[in-house]
Amino acid sequence: MMHENEVRTDAALVRRLLVRQFPRWADLHIEAVLSAGTSNAIYRVGNELVVRLPRIKDAVEQVAFEHDWLPRLAPGLPTAVPEPIAQGQPGEGYPFPWAVGRWIDGAHPTEETRDEPGFAVDLGEFVAALNTADTTGAPRGYRGGPLHDWDPFVRETTAKAADVIDSDAVLAAWEEALAQPEWEGPPRWAHGDLIPGNVLVDAGRLRAVIDFGTAGTGDPACDAMPAWTLLSARTRPAFRETVGFDDATWARGRGWALTFVGAIDYYRVTNPAMAELGRRAVAEVLAEL
Repeated sequence: MMHENEVRTDAALVRRLLVRQFPRWADLHIEAVLSAGTSNAIYRVGNELVVRLPRIKDAVEQVAFEHDWLPRLAPGLPTAVPEPIAQGQPGEGYPFPWAVGRWIDGAHPTEETRDEPGFAVDLGEFVAALNTADTTGAPRGYRGGPLHDWDPFVRETTAKAADVIDSDAVLAAWEEALAQPEWEGPPRWAHGDLIPGNVLVDAGRLRAVIDFGTAGTGDPACDAMPAWTLLSARTRPAFRETVGFDDATWARGRGWALTFVGAIDYYRVTNPAMAELGRRAVAEVLAEL
C-alpha cells in the first residue's frame, strides 16, 4: 500500500467485476502485472486484454479521459498507445470506475536502452507529434501550468530527502529553472509523465507509450523531462534535436525533472523503484549542470 487512501485490489476482485459487467471475458486467465505505477493496479486478462483499477480517488478521472481522448490522439502518433475497449463501473465492493484496454507487448527500458540513439530519436518523434496534436476542447495537463506552481512542493520534499541528496545543489538548480521565461505560446499537448514505467520498448526501440493520466495541454516543457528520467547524457542531445526544444523550454524541462525529488521520501519504503527514479532524475540534472 503506497497511499493512506489506497483501495486494495486482487485478481479475485477483477474476476467478480468481469462476471457481473463483462461476462464474455470472465473465464479468461487473470494475472496481476508487477508495476512501479502509483495510480493504478494492472491485471492482464487472457492474452489480449488489460484491466486497470484506480488505486486512489485522484486517479479516477483517468478512466474517462483515456477512453475519450486516446482514440482521437492515436492516429497522429508514431508509436502505439493504449486502446480503450470498455469502461467498468463500481461494484463488488470496489468504489471506482475502471478500464479495459488492449494489451500491448513490450518491456520497460533498461540501463542499456538509455544509451540507444534510436530510442532517443523515437521518443523525440513521439513528443514532437503529440505537441502538434489538435488541442480543441482538451483539458490542461497535470504538469501543464507554470513551474512556479510547484515551488512549495519542491522545497518541502527536497528538505525531506536531504539525507540522500545534496539539497543545496537541488535548490540552486531549481532556482535556475524558475528563472527561465514562462511559456508564451499556445497550449500544446504533452504526455507529462514520460518515465520508465510508462514506456515500452522492443529491441532497443520505442514500442509504446502508456498511462496518459497526466496528459493534457499547456507548456510543452514537461515533455522535455524524459531527457533526465529516461535517457543518458549520451543520447539526450538526439532527443532534444528531434523535438526541437529551445533553450528556455529545455531548462524548464530540467525543472520538471527535479520535481521528482518528491518521490524520494514519499516512496522510499513503499515503492523503492519510484524512489530510485527520483534519485536518478535529480542526479542526472545535477550532473548536467
